[in-house]
Amino acid sequence: MLKVGLTGGIASGKSVVGEMFVAQGAKLIHADQIAHELIQPGQPVYCEVVGRFGTGILNPDGSVNRPKLAEAAFGSPDKNIPSRVEELNRIVHPSVLHVQEQWMEQVGHDDSQAVAMVEAALILEAGADKQFDRLIVVTCRSEQRIRRFAERMKLDLETASMEVTRRMAAQMPDDEKIKHADYVIDNSGSLDSTESRVREVYRELKREADKKL
Repeated sequence: MLKVGLTGGIASGKSVVGEMFVAQGAKLIHADQIAHELIQPGQPVYCEVVGRFGTGILNPDGSVNRPKLAEAAFGSPDKNIPSRVEELNRIVHPSVLHVQEQWMEQVGHDDSQAVAMVEAALILEAGADKQFDRLIVVTCRSEQRIRRFAERMKLDLETASMEVTRRMAAQMPDDEKIKHADYVIDNSGSLDSTESRVREVYRELKREADKKL
């Protein structure tokens, strides 16, 4: 079994690329989905996050309002609100990494030749690259990143640009990520071009996974 990390900056297209890998045969889990489950009411991580960030981040039913949590975590320089994203990450990341490791071990138990892939934005920032045999970085052009984020969040381009800039400040720049990558997938072109690169990378990953028997 081969453990693979799939990462990239905000709105680079990690999820789209991840689904392309799934279509080729990879097993995939999303770190964001793990984090979402960990901050459900009653979970220890939920209690700690609410304890640190206050009940203002909650919906009326007690669940975490993720946009409000993001606003509290990323801060707002124009409103003189400092970033607390590192504080949030210190709460959430250890539990996310633990679940990821458990999941990968289960995948390997079920299929010793599997390619087990974790899609996560902050693999390098969290020092989690040590969990993986191989690391893939997805990149795109900055204007594409802004446009995709605007479409996803239903924002105008100016607002999206400011929000992307704010969130990217908490992430390692693409050129630094690439230095740590075993494979780079440029998602700036057509989906067909990206998919062709995914097929090429997956063939190499699968060969490695088969050799680990």
